[in-house]
Amino acid sequence: MINLTKIPTKTLNDGNQIPVLGFGTYKLNGAQGVNAINSALSNGYTLLDSAFNYENEGTVGEAIRRSSIKREDIFVTSKLPGRHQTYDQAIPTIQESLYRAGLDYYDLYLIHWPNPKEDHYVEAWQALIDAQKFGLVRSIGVCNFLPEHLERLVAETGVTPAVNQIELHPYWSQASQRAYDQAHRIFTQAWSPLGRASSVLQEPGINAIADKHHKSAAQVILRWEFQLGVGIIPKANSTSHQLANLDIFDFELTPEELAAITELDKPNGRLKNQDPAVYQEF
Repeated sequence: MINLTKIPTKTLNDGNQIPVLGFGTYKLNGAQGVNAINSALSNGYTLLDSAFNYENEGTVGEAIRRSSIKREDIFVTSKLPGRHQTYDQAIPTIQESLYRAGLDYYDLYLIHWPNPKEDHYVEAWQALIDAQKFGLVRSIGVCNFLPEHLERLVAETGVTPAVNQIELHPYWSQASQRAYDQAHRIFTQAWSPLGRASSVLQEPGINAIADKHHKSAAQVILRWEFQLGVGIIPKANSTSHQLANLDIFDFELTPEELAAITELDKPNGRLKNQDPAVYQEF
């Protein structure tokens, strides 16, 4: 088993601690999902990232119940879907998320997308603020929020998100968004940190760096993100990949190697053209 102390933590702007590397649970459902998540916990992961729209909060909760790890030692995230962003819907949805998982609280709860055309994200944020006061969630944050969305949240509620989870990988390194988040003490997390196993894993430059460090391309990418100061939540079904994704803390990329990976950034690097300024997800 991986030594749990190998995964560093980050102190959020609300004082809570979050592991910098976690386990993504997208598309992990049913008994197979329970087994994969339980394996991840056994292998040393302590952060589980889920969402209402993944339809697997019950799977996550069952894996936690089957684990020998105490609930208080597991950091569980879920997310509010776009279709329930009005205040009157958001609070019951958060409660329903907890009932699905069989948990008393979430360590982190996020607004999944801003859905700016619907323009409910500020009242959704107010619902998360209140859910935190009610003890339903420990930390609150957002996903896929641009500076314009974040500025409006703070202006209208006075509360800054603790986390902004965004698409981030070598083809879309999000330098300006990362800089904005850091300046406002918002911890940036990367979803699809490996580009959903896209062609980025075949990049010659990344593989050359991997050969030098006796690591895989995936490990080099995760290490790059870690050194950028970004939280990472890769998904892996197999035990071998789960362990490999954890094995990134015993080497360091040089400034030149970091720059070489960052330079792979593309003007249209989003994998599915999901621009938060216009994209809607319900």
